[in-house]
Amino acid sequence: MQFEFSDRLNKLPPYLFVEIDRAKRKARAEKRDIIDLGIGDPDEPTPKEVIEFLCKAAHDSKNHHYPLDQGSSIFRDRIARWYKERFQVSLDPEREILPLLGSKEGISHMPMAFINPGDISLIPDPCYPPYKSGTIFAGGAPYLMPLIEENDFLPDLNKLNYPTLKKAKIIYINYPNNPTASICEKGFFEDVAIFAKKYNLIVANDAAYSEIAFDGYRPISFLKVEGGKETGVEFHSLSKTCNMTGWRIGFVCGNEKIIAGIAKVKSNIDSGVFNAIQMAGITALDIADKHLERMNKIYQERRDALVDGLNKLGWIIKKPKATFYVWARLPEKSKSSIEFAGLVLDKADIIITPGIGFGESGEGYVRFALTVSKERIQEAVDRLKKII
Repeated sequence: MQFEFSDRLNKLPPYLFVEIDRAKRKARAEKRDIIDLGIGDPDEPTPKEVIEFLCKAAHDSKNHHYPLDQGSSIFRDRIARWYKERFQVSLDPEREILPLLGSKEGISHMPMAFINPGDISLIPDPCYPPYKSGTIFAGGAPYLMPLIEENDFLPDLNKLNYPTLKKAKIIYINYPNNPTASICEKGFFEDVAIFAKKYNLIVANDAAYSEIAFDGYRPISFLKVEGGKETGVEFHSLSKTCNMTGWRIGFVCGNEKIIAGIAKVKSNIDSGVFNAIQMAGITALDIADKHLERMNKIYQERRDALVDGLNKLGWIIKKPKATFYVWARLPEKSKSSIEFAGLVLDKADIIITPGIGFGESGEGYVRFALTVSKERIQEAVDRLKKII
């Protein structure tokens, strides 16, 4: 029998991290000592307090049933308190908060609620791939907004033309940014809110890295600026905030009509988060400040070791103020990010992510993830010294 993929599936580019995982498995099968600076999966364990609370909640038979699609009211209340304490933003737990099976779920499902065939999503380039794939699955078209170094990796809203804006329904933003590790100031969020209101756009701010920051920098919430809650929503993930990548728990907050649309899609496609994990999520938010103080110190030490080491090898890289990524231009002799990443894997047994995998504007760069120990990062720099 012959089966053909749908047109929508055929429109998708290869998912970057699947390709990286394939290369990683092959190298490890060959018994090579791989230093993995590719995928952003925290190497430190989930805090023990969170694990202990999960064990307790998992033994409670009340948590053994299907969870509510809209999430536990106790967890939503805790998210609302966290937002008030962290960002000074007031949220209605009943209508303005929706727990998710990780923020990726909500980000990729959101276009199904608001995009019709022929509609456009405005998407930064380079970007986290689900912004594009979610739009394509909904029958829409991604319109790419280049993020270039000369503009501090911020999209130039003034370059968007009216015919494009007339078809646009959603604008994705992501600060602190993956993959570029760039940040934005309050003024940029204010400009986006004004822009969205003018052209009747939904703003989707992916704030997965809002809690990983250094050198005194403290990211703000898009919902904090005037017009933020009127025009958009914000996605968060406990994967990065509390080292809970495998747990699949996140949430989206903001405009109640947008939340209702995402919730309707969610209720027809999947279910809510396991109640015991939501209870553990409450503990994660309770201890977030203490946990993040430790983790941000670790990531800053790793950042310094990597950036200082690469700069000694001839790179010119500024130390990022947020995320656990370093976005670096290719060495002068290298033209292709895929070829350079392949060279680094073949000759130095190091996995890094080629910038082109995040979009055309990512060509000429590679991304390093700070998700191995400082000692392994220093070893990676020593290995790179031999091939650059």
